[in-house]
Amino acid sequence: MSIAVPKRLWLIGCGNMAGAMLECWIESGVVAANTVDVVNRHDRTLPGHVRQARTLPDGPPPDLVMLGMKPQQLDEIVVTHGAVIAQAPLLVSILAGVEETTLAERFPGPAIVRAMPNLPVALGKGVVVLHGKAAPQSAKDAVAALMAPLGLVEWTDDEAMYGAMGTLEGCGPAFLFRFIDALAAAGEALGIPGDQAARLALATVDGAAAMAASSDASPAKLADRVASPGGSTRQGLNVLDRDDALVKLMTETLAAAERRGREMAAEAKR
Repeated sequence: MSIAVPKRLWLIGCGNMAGAMLECWIESGVVAANTVDVVNRHDRTLPGHVRQARTLPDGPPPDLVMLGMKPQQLDEIVVTHGAVIAQAPLLVSILAGVEETTLAERFPGPAIVRAMPNLPVALGKGVVVLHGKAAPQSAKDAVAALMAPLGLVEWTDDEAMYGAMGTLEGCGPAFLFRFIDALAAAGEALGIPGDQAARLALATVDGAAAMAASSDASPAKLADRVASPGGSTRQGLNVLDRDDALVKLMTETLAAAERRGREMAAEAKR
């Protein structure tokens, strides 16, 4: 049985993340640019033939509305566009911290799916975590088909788990960017010129990630394969592994990000 992929879209807000999703959808052919209407406070650079305005278009509701503005603007959007959005059959929210029940209260009527993408969706190599416990399977299938060109799509029925998963993949690219910079800085400390150290670090992470993605072995086993007993790699790994230093650092990092996500959820309920 073929799945009906949403074709007519309204995007309420189209910043960096929603814009990255839109570009990939259009490039992959899953969405046609001339079937998309964007409501933005200010004009942004969007793919050609995408309509952009300050208000929603006249006429019947689209197949899907996606909320992509700042979470703090939720109540403003409800006042301005809520009645019209509520007529759409399907509502997708990429608003961090705004829970399913909060969305259902603000927009009664549509099937609701929360989506947490990360920025590599622009390249079709992202991750999108989805949650829509109350949505019918047909709506879930439609959203999954729309998200498929963006990269890995993962579902969870547990909204608390959704927050944790979103923290890992949503915030993870920023943490990896920091790691790449730190690897380059460490190379500079060894005397490598800064521009070369930056190129080496970036290419090393890119190649290692591709190898990990294509291998049947776990990253831990791949690390052991690189690290000969008594060799230089093993000595470096000993520093990272000592007292689980790296695991503890990343656990503290994700915990701080997840904590902020819970705070934002509480703020959205007020």
